[in-house]
Amino acid sequence: MSYEHIQGTVADGFEPVRAEFAAVAADEGGDYAAQLAAHVDGERVVDLWTGPEITAESLTGVFSSTKGAAHLVVALLVQDGVLDLDQRVSHYWPEFAAEGKGGITLRDLLAHRAGVVGAEDGFVAEELADDRIIAERLAPQKPYWRPGTGFGYHALVIGALTGEVVRRVTGRSIQEHYEERVRAPYGLDFYLGLPEELEPRFLTTQPMLPTPAQLAELDANATAPDSITGIAFNRNHPKAPELWDLPNIKVIRQLSPASVGGVASARGLAGMYAAATSRLGGHEPLLKPDTAAEFAQIHSIGEDLSTRNRNVFGLGFSIVSDDYPVLGQGAFGHSGAAGSQAFADPRSGLAYGYNRRRFAFPGGAAPENARLVRAVHVAVTAHRV
Repeated sequence: MSYEHIQGTVADGFEPVRAEFAAVAADEGGDYAAQLAAHVDGERVVDLWTGPEITAESLTGVFSSTKGAAHLVVALLVQDGVLDLDQRVSHYWPEFAAEGKGGITLRDLLAHRAGVVGAEDGFVAEELADDRIIAERLAPQKPYWRPGTGFGYHALVIGALTGEVVRRVTGRSIQEHYEERVRAPYGLDFYLGLPEELEPRFLTTQPMLPTPAQLAELDANATAPDSITGIAFNRNHPKAPELWDLPNIKVIRQLSPASVGGVASARGLAGMYAAATSRLGGHEPLLKPDTAAEFAQIHSIGEDLSTRNRNVFGLGFSIVSDDYPVLGQGAFGHSGAAGSQAFADPRSGLAYGYNRRRFAFPGGAAPENARLVRAVHVAVTAHRV
């Protein structure tokens, strides 16, 4: 794909970002469809897209990048004094205390340390779509490890668990708080619950197309459906939907489970993090510096019991500087299984959003983000000199 196929604009000094995006598109091939957006100190400086069918306003499922929106709401409620990070979850949600979970704090839960990564017999799509059902199923369950002894990514359920705490305290869902406090005031194209009138803008997620070598790698690293990994990623139900297909299921888009159900453009992803940490559209940053710093502080680091690889988590957010060392201490965000990545780097003023349509191997932040993040950060550093 040639440079001319890259659509959109960049601010002066960000031309190398456009060139790097074009190089990524050429490497990925003709069916590659993606968007890239970035803000510096609340000003949009990158707004690019390329590929079949996609435009700047196209919306796709962003999988776990949804967790960033959900936990921005939790951060705001902590900042307001409505929630206490060191209060026991069972104080807010008494049923959660069952089977030895009574001492788990909200901080533990947000740091993926609770040990309730999934249900013994899994979920069908309609259950995964409904955070209330997930929370009801997991409250009486015994954790898969002794709380406090380790951590594991609660990939499909963390938003339901933290969301139930929010609901018990405020009487409203994470999705409702997000719409009122974050999405609507800024007009963000990042939805927790896609309105029916926006369905024509939605592009289905395309499945991953691994090479033979990549297929062999997947087979070599396969885990049993009833392992912690299998349970965490819902492979333990015979009728479980394929992970890549989740946003293509309309009830997932409509109810938008707070772990994986968000629908967004790259503009929406970057815009949300710009709103969180910068002056965007004349508004003060949503998060005070102390709140952002606490949620971006490392709480879990090392071998992840669910993914079986290294992970680094703050509170509800990933510590993205572990993946992209060019970023400053305190950068926080979340990637999504199809390849999306979104974050704020408060030290540089950068807010970044990347989205792609085809599921990227092996899942999670697409590898090309490393190239794009570096190109954007280099331009940001020059811009701020």
